[in-house]
Amino acid sequence: MSSSDMDALMCAGARTGEDQPEQDAPSQLATMARSRSLLSPHRPFVLADECISSWTTPYSIAFRHNISSVLSDTAFSRISDTILKGLETRTKKNYGAGLLRFTQFCDLMKIPESARMPAPEPIIAAFVAHYAGTVRHDTITGWLAGLAVWHALNGAKWQGSTMVAYTKKGAKKLEPPPTPKRPPVTLEHMHALFARLTLADTFDAAVFAVACCAFWGCRCLGELVVPSRGGFEDGKHVHAGVDVGMRATPSDPTDPVTALLHHRSINRGIPSGAPLFAFETSGTAIGWAPMTHDWFLERCNQVWVQAGLAPLTGHCFRIGGATELLLRGTHPDVVAVQGGWKSRAFLEYWRKIEQILPLFISDSFNQSRAQLLTNTMDDYRRRHGC
Repeated sequence: MSSSDMDALMCAGARTGEDQPEQDAPSQLATMARSRSLLSPHRPFVLADECISSWTTPYSIAFRHNISSVLSDTAFSRISDTILKGLETRTKKNYGAGLLRFTQFCDLMKIPESARMPAPEPIIAAFVAHYAGTVRHDTITGWLAGLAVWHALNGAKWQGSTMVAYTKKGAKKLEPPPTPKRPPVTLEHMHALFARLTLADTFDAAVFAVACCAFWGCRCLGELVVPSRGGFEDGKHVHAGVDVGMRATPSDPTDPVTALLHHRSINRGIPSGAPLFAFETSGTAIGWAPMTHDWFLERCNQVWVQAGLAPLTGHCFRIGGATELLLRGTHPDVVAVQGGWKSRAFLEYWRKIEQILPLFISDSFNQSRAQLLTNTMDDYRRRHGC
């Protein structure tokens, strides 16, 4: 299975069922069937984030049968549910990717199903060595974390010990160079959204409100949008009916207060218990849908490509907004609080910002302003003893 097929598979997993109702299941199944790894009763066709809880082995089947003599199915399911509650949806998707890669490796090496769980340490080390030099060390680490959780869910001992540790150490030395960092979201990107989105449309109004709040609020997208249509979580995501504090904002057409008020006005039929950035639509029985991470970024990137700008990722909003605020003279303490950073974490973030300053300076600020910001951050570092 090629890398592009892998991407298609994970994309299909991320957008089936609740996430993209307009995509038909047969076409998704055809995409997934390209991989022989999936043509097994042990690996049912499920969403990517459900692989670690749904894919089985002869060991896991035997374990669940044996444990049923001691624990009821309800009690055991509660264990699994509790473990899975500790994982974010995107983490589970990444773990699903690692499980797929491991399965493909085992197929390639003709490793029988019975030897895949508990996976002996030499097999785990061989899996790491197989991808050494072709993927980044952090990616391999994430894959192994997913395999470890998959073992834990099925009562299997994880045997990634000394041999695996040394193999990972070597893989780090062999890892390919990092991909070029994507540029941050700048005011040019934000103004393109303002000019090209149809703000009289309920969906576009919600997209614009999310973009403005993420950029000027220096927030992670995961705090503003939901991972999937069924991914809303109380205590993590904000309800539409919540009172939002307003304060003075930059004089700019992308002012987040104006964007948020407009979103709430045009989407005023959204129930108070829905996600904050849900939008009205005739495409669902309930008349509205939550703004998902993928829908938001797809619409933003569609606009940016049309405007001749490069497509970006969600994290680019946070670093772009923080940089813009700092260059406008906003005190670092204010930016740190607004973005939810502690002093040391903010200074680590500042090292990333230093790398992208030229992208902002060339647009609207001169070199002296950048030097003033550097001096301000040096003072911030001294005050916080970092």
